[in-house]
Amino acid sequence: MNRSTKVMGVLNLTPDSFSDGGSYDGPHRALKAVSRMAKQGAAVIDIGAQSTRPGALELGPQIELERLLPTLELICQARLQGNLPPDLLLSIDTFHAPVAEKALEMGVNWINDVSGGTSDPAMLPLVAQSGCPYVLMHRRGTSKTMQDFCNYSDVVCEVEQELLELTAKALSAGIVRSQLWWDPGLGFAKTTNQNLALLKGLPRLLIHGFPLLVGPSRKRFIGEIINEPRAKARSWGTAAVVCKAIAAGAAMVRVHDVAAMAQICAMADALWPQATNAAVSDKAPQKLA
Repeated sequence: MNRSTKVMGVLNLTPDSFSDGGSYDGPHRALKAVSRMAKQGAAVIDIGAQSTRPGALELGPQIELERLLPTLELICQARLQGNLPPDLLLSIDTFHAPVAEKALEMGVNWINDVSGGTSDPAMLPLVAQSGCPYVLMHRRGTSKTMQDFCNYSDVVCEVEQELLELTAKALSAGIVRSQLWWDPGLGFAKTTNQNLALLKGLPRLLIHGFPLLVGPSRKRFIGEIINEPRAKARSWGTAAVVCKAIAAGAAMVRVHDVAAMAQICAMADALWPQATNAAVSDKAPQKLA
């Protein structure tokens, strides 16, 4: 077999995330969740302290850091002390450069920015300076306003074009191509039908050569299709989307249910072994000046 789709596990340190808000409201509880996801097959843990669900209030970096730091410090210490796998990668889910900078200083490996570098002008220079992998996601508007910007004439073409524009800005800021991952932003300024069209159009995004991260986990469009209002009950629908993404060539999926989705990925890799894929970079960030 010539591919291995990687799993990014989700750790939300927020009281108001759409699916698991408040589930990890203490550092030790969060560390147990990270340990469990690592044992279940997660290659990367994506840690966020600010909800990005539609309608969520966007916090400032100081409040985000207050939520984040006690848990992040415990997780980074556990990895250094051998209580977590040494090759487990940590990602910070933030669009604030001060949060990302502090996380990198503590040992985080990746930055996952739902704004694609548009929320904080200091983010792209920080990524260029650090040399870390950077997930550049497509979104229009903010968490408060994005549902007002679902006016596409051709969602695949327009997401492709807007990702290319964001990428050009990243490259002009000094980021190199090998740092970049693309995320089409399922559920972010997209209707259910637009999400479906985007999933069908993933091969078009892959022709540009950037590894693709797809994050369908428990999202509203899945609930609408399977008539399931409970986010935590959408695992089977999520599994179907994960298979579609892998068949199209996604290199990584971002999910809540790591154990089940790791099995889904292994089986889908066997079914679609020729799909385009990319290795997960374990590149550690450079020391910040």
